[in-house]
Amino acid sequence: MPEAATRADARPAEADDTLPPVPVLVLVAAMTTGVVAQGGYYPPGRILVTALVLVAVVLAGRPFPWSWPVPVAAGSLAVWILIRAVFADEYPTALAAVATLGCLVAALLVLRRTDAAQREATAEILVWLGVLVAVTAWAGVAWRIPRFAILVENRLWRGASTLTYPNAAAALLVPLALLALALLIGRPGSAPRATAGYLALVGVGATLSRAGFIALAVGFVVLAVAAGVRATIRNTLAPALGAAIAVAALLPSVPHTAAPRPALAVLGLLAGAAVAVGTLALPGRARTPIVAALLGAAGIGAAVALRGGYLHQVWASRGNLDSSGRTGALRAAFEMVAQRPLTGTGMGLARFMWDTPDGAGAVALYVHNEYVQTLVDLGGIGFMLLLALIAALVRYLYRGRRLPLRPGIRAGVFAALAAFAVHSGFDFLWHVAVLPLAGGFLVGLAGPAISPEPEGEQ
Repeated sequence: MPEAATRADARPAEADDTLPPVPVLVLVAAMTTGVVAQGGYYPPGRILVTALVLVAVVLAGRPFPWSWPVPVAAGSLAVWILIRAVFADEYPTALAAVATLGCLVAALLVLRRTDAAQREATAEILVWLGVLVAVTAWAGVAWRIPRFAILVENRLWRGASTLTYPNAAAALLVPLALLALALLIGRPGSAPRATAGYLALVGVGATLSRAGFIALAVGFVVLAVAAGVRATIRNTLAPALGAAIAVAALLPSVPHTAAPRPALAVLGLLAGAAVAVGTLALPGRARTPIVAALLGAAGIGAAVALRGGYLHQVWASRGNLDSSGRTGALRAAFEMVAQRPLTGTGMGLARFMWDTPDGAGAVALYVHNEYVQTLVDLGGIGFMLLLALIAALVRYLYRGRRLPLRPGIRAGVFAALAAFAVHSGFDFLWHVAVLPLAGGFLVGLAGPAISPEPEGEQ
């Protein structure tokens, strides 16, 4: 047999290795299940999410490439988690963390066998899943639906959707909103993509998550760098302004002391949609100055409205970075790190206690900073293994530069992951199973595809 034919048989074409849609759909089903089941935070939801991810891997039907840097790094961290669990005699939280790492790696495995068109379709599905979360969060505040909104500190109603925790909802919505905007940049003038980006941003506003807003700002900067400043501003200004209008109309329903005003919220949502999508009909050169003028008028109106009444209550609560609970928990966390700098306390054992300004005491299960939480639970050893995993994921994304993706996907992934990394410094996001799985989806969308290179080089 000729040498060329031998090489062709040994290295099948990429198209022959392209994954059928079923495993990807099962992986999406796992993501959807996690969203519905309170983020997969509690054992039943987490078990179901993990089981569905396992089914997706089995259906993918390709031997697992254990030589990848990502599974090696994730496996090393998982082993250390289990070692600490044995010595601490505490297993449930440790097993949940190992399952989370497994789901993260599994998402990469499944998406690695998809081509550019499949990844674009997957990105669209994820974005519209985010839209469903956003709409339920908005509706929860507008109608005070207990399932979809939470009264926080007996002061403000905040959108939480089925995740039932506003900051977790924001942590999911912000990356998906950035991905939606990036897809819009890749296909300017697309009404469905403009609608998706607009509604996702409305959902972010409904959560009133300060960490979410900070993460969104950072992600937007990354998006502008990756996709181009002019293209980003030109294509995202209208959805952003429309979302601002919709959220402004929702704010009267937020304070606990005010009655909900769903009619006003609906009118604001429709007006925002007219700006976000309706302006697409304007000529390209006229669109930016018109939207900028509308933005200026909206800003003046918001400044006047914020001077009094119920809007002042919202601003007084959310318009600052003050959080005595997070500050106290951080102080307690660093005291624990000083006591066990190398090995940590073990997963799920730390309790953060501190004195409050009124002289009473407070206790928290989480430090609201996943990087510090890792340092507390797993010590310096675990933290270094976490850094190794992050480095392996960055390398994996770098390897994915060879795959010609559809416009917007890679920029959206970079922006979304940057936002998620920032938000992880403000909340216990990695403990909510659906959020790391979403991170795995994002990395997989921009990662490498099946290629003729040996597995160990991927």
